[in-house]
Amino acid sequence: MALALTSTAFSHNGPIPKIYTCQGKDISPELAWSGLPAGTKSLVLIVDDPDAPDPAKPKMTWVHWMLYNIPPTATELAEALAPAALPAGTREGMNDWNRTGYGGPCPPIGRHRYFHKLYALDTVLPDLKRPTKPALETAMQRHVLAMGELIGTYQKD
Repeated sequence: MALALTSTAFSHNGPIPKIYTCQGKDISPELAWSGLPAGTKSLVLIVDDPDAPDPAKPKMTWVHWMLYNIPPTATELAEALAPAALPAGTREGMNDWNRTGYGGPCPPIGRHRYFHKLYALDTVLPDLKRPTKPALETAMQRHVLAMGELIGTYQKD
């Protein structure tokens, strides 16, 4: 079975409800997964937008949320997840607002895609002290067993 990432809030390639965006409550959606490969020691979640700032002329990938060392015994992240409620041992990375935690969709123009990527790793990463996405991806190299992806879209009213 392949690593599958799902949400009760939106379907794959479907619209992300406003409540999870800067125009709503800016809370994280519920995410759930199944199909972890044998040997999984930890999970990494990266949520990013490759369409920034304009889907017609993207210039960068904007990082919205990063978590690492999620224990393999966890099977979901609850809606509106507070840092204190993260699964034991989970650590946070820096998003592109230069802070930890979830930052929801807030596209300046057009309909953007938001990639929710869950990686199963064969190791528990060391404390990376709130890493950036490049630092986290470097630490993950040669440790990824599988990856599941859920894409949602959003465009401001």
